[in-house]
Amino acid sequence: MDYYLIIDILGVIAFSISGVLSSMKKKMDPFGILIIAFVTSVGGGTLRDILIGFPVAWMRNLTYVHVILATTVFAIIFRKKLIFFRRSLFLFDTVGIGLYTIIGVEKGLAADFPPIICIAIGTMTACFGGVIRDILCNEIPLLFRTKEIYATACILGGITYFILLKLQLSSEVVFTLSGAVVIIVRSLAVYFDLRLPSVYFHSEEK
Repeated sequence: MDYYLIIDILGVIAFSISGVLSSMKKKMDPFGILIIAFVTSVGGGTLRDILIGFPVAWMRNLTYVHVILATTVFAIIFRKKLIFFRRSLFLFDTVGIGLYTIIGVEKGLAADFPPIICIAIGTMTACFGGVIRDILCNEIPLLFRTKEIYATACILGGITYFILLKLQLSSEVVFTLSGAVVIIVRSLAVYFDLRLPSVYFHSEEK
């Protein structure tokens, strides 16, 4: 099996379970749970492929659909067990955004986009499935919450990717180290409760 397909499948599994847990918290029916699991796992990649003019991966390879269906059924059946492992899902989600960020960056490069656009594509790939999930679940997307350093970690990972490319390292080393930056930054931000400042203004009513 192709290396990138394996990474994609692992990400799909992690994000599908995340979507199932989010939708069950909202007490959705099985169809609603499946929809949330689906958009969480492939939403960002779908938007990326449409924007850069690539074939949408899950429409050409039904392995993604089968994995989402199987993961959703598994998560529903073992939902009581999964609740106890809710915190550990943070790790899978973090690993997922690390891998998806770099895959998105590399797809941007394959489409001959400049670095800044590739970083944006990588961030979109990693984050926008979760944005769609949160909107459908009637929550403020994790991407926009001041208490979460999410997209920032993806951007830093994308920047690291292009810095390492300048050092002429092997593609495997560049991929691994860049993804690790996303994972480490996100993990440290949560562990030490680091957050970006919010921007607002105070208006006084007369």
